[in-house]
Amino acid sequence: MKKPGSVKSLEDLGRVRLSKSFFMRDMLYSEIANFNGIPNIPDDPDLAIYAASKLCETLLEPLQEQFGRISIRSAYRAPAVNQFGNENNLGCARNEANYAKHIFDRRDTDGCCGATATIVVNSFIGYYEQSHHWQAMAWWIHDHLPPTDLYFFPKFAAFNITWHEKPGRTIQSYAKPKGTLTKPGMDNFEGSHAHEYEAFLATLCS
Repeated sequence: MKKPGSVKSLEDLGRVRLSKSFFMRDMLYSEIANFNGIPNIPDDPDLAIYAASKLCETLLEPLQEQFGRISIRSAYRAPAVNQFGNENNLGCARNEANYAKHIFDRRDTDGCCGATATIVVNSFIGYYEQSHHWQAMAWWIHDHLPPTDLYFFPKFAAFNITWHEKPGRTIQSYAKPKGTLTKPGMDNFEGSHAHEYEAFLATLCS
């Protein structure tokens, strides 16, 4: 697929079905792009579609099947959008650090592709706002889904979740307690962490 050059071709891109529940249009919304008039359109739609499909099929669909509706807060960013966000302190890492992450249509320095979405698990909001225990969702994903890097944020316990050809398996957070919850080599990395999320799961059954 060529880079869209008309409303019709952009509509066609948006209608690409990535998985059972998600379309490419779900990946393209950006407040930065909309407010500042910067097109959030991939230069390489085929690579963006491939990476987004993997993200949806392997990570987002299993999460939604388990916990109900997922809201996507931020996903694909065109390089110009991400650069503007970085230069204006709008929460975007520099472009090179976001290749194969939020910039789906650029491979990283190792030649790998990937895709990151910032999402909210809607059914988790109430539990998190009462308990502030974002770790419950983090550990459930760590125990049940394919390897992924996670980065949690304070508002609604939103988090970055990444599909990558060479996946990491690190959990980090800007929500308190800030820093690294786990990564390979840490004492808490292996084994079951069910005690961390059993209280949350109980709320889903009540």
